[in-house]
Amino acid sequence: MTTITRARHWILAGICGGVLITPMAGCVHSIELKPSTSNNQESSTREIARHEQVPLIMDSVRVTRNGSPQNLSSDTEERVLGRLREIGLFSRLGNMAAAEPATGDKFVRARLLFDESIDPHTGAVAWKGLLLGASMFILSPFIQMDYDYATRVTLELERWDGQVKRYEGQSSGSAHYHLFSATPLMIEELKGHVTEASLTALMNQVVQDTPFYYASNAPLQERQIRAVSVKSKRPDASSVSKTTSVGR
Repeated sequence: MTTITRARHWILAGICGGVLITPMAGCVHSIELKPSTSNNQESSTREIARHEQVPLIMDSVRVTRNGSPQNLSSDTEERVLGRLREIGLFSRLGNMAAAEPATGDKFVRARLLFDESIDPHTGAVAWKGLLLGASMFILSPFIQMDYDYATRVTLELERWDGQVKRYEGQSSGSAHYHLFSATPLMIEELKGHVTEASLTALMNQVVQDTPFYYASNAPLQERQIRAVSVKSKRPDASSVSKTTSVGR
C-alpha cells in the first residue's frame, strides 16, 4: 500500500468518524444564567387585609428589542399580569382593554416597558461556519457557538393620589451549542429562564412596598393634580430622499 493510499484511507476514516460523532455531539447545548444586578433580590412576604386591596389596571405596554420598538404581544402583558396575580397584592387585575373603575374609586395604573437585548454572535457564527466547511464537519463537535439574551423589565405603578413608584428587574443568559443544535426550542428555553428571573426580581421589589398600596394610606381628596402632555412626533426630514426627473 502506497503512502498516498494510506493518507486517503486516514482522511476517509476521519470523515466517517466526524459524520458518526456529529449526531451525538452536535445536538448538545447548555444554558447559563448570569447573576442579576437588580436590587432587592431576596424573596419576601407581606400581609394585606382584603379591605385594603385596590384594583390594578394596565395603562400601557411597550416592547423594544435592541433599542427598536416591536409590535406588542399579548403574551408579554399576560405574563406580567400573571406574576402580579401570584403575589396577591391587588384585588383585581385588568389589561389594557379593561374598563377603568368608576370615578372616585381607588385603583392603581400600571405602565410596563419590556426591553430585550439579543446577540446571536453572527460574525463568530459566520467565521466558524467557514472553518467547519473547510474541515468537512470534522470539527463540529468541538467548536462552541453562543447566543446571548438579556431582558430589562420596567414597571411604573401610579397610585390613585398621583404618587408613582418605579421598579426594574433585569437578567441575562447565554446558550452554548454546537452545530445543528441551535433550535427554536433552545432559544425559547433561554428566553423563558431569563424573563422569569427578571420578573422575579421585579415582583420582589413590589412586595417590599406593600404598605404603599393600602387603600387607607391616601384619601382620594388628597389626589395631586397632574398634567399630561399631548403631542405629535416631528417627522425626520433627513430620512426622506426625493428624486426629480425632468422630461424634455
